Amino acid sequence: MNRQAAEKRGRGAETLACWYLQLKGWRILARRARVRGGEVDIIARRRRTLAFVEVKARASEVAAAFALDEWRLRRVVTAAERLAPRYMREGDDVRIDALFLVPGRWPKHLANVWQGDSSSRRY
Repeated sequence: MNRQAAEKRGRGAETLACWYLQLKGWRILARRARVRGGEVDIIARRRRTLAFVEVKARASEVAAAFALDEWRLRRVVTAAERLAPRYMREGDDVRIDALFLVPGRWPKHLANVWQGDSSSRRY
């Protein structure tokens, strides 16, 4: 797949992920938020939870299971740490989530996938 096709597929997956999250009661605050050192696909809020969501679309569940490696996750964490002050409110729980999309399956939303210093903090 060439770069343009991958970009188009990624944007489509992010749009589907946003619809899914909205159906689950999340409000989308930003998409493709970029900062030096990283990027977050979706920033969303539901009540007192602020989630930085990485979206991965893959052809199979096996491929999806390996799509989010530690290097990619660290880039999301870096971006989340730099973006959190813009979006968080006092008392928020802040977390890093992943949302996996596989054809013919319901999206799989994994909450709090980062267990490092940045996960599930209360501000």
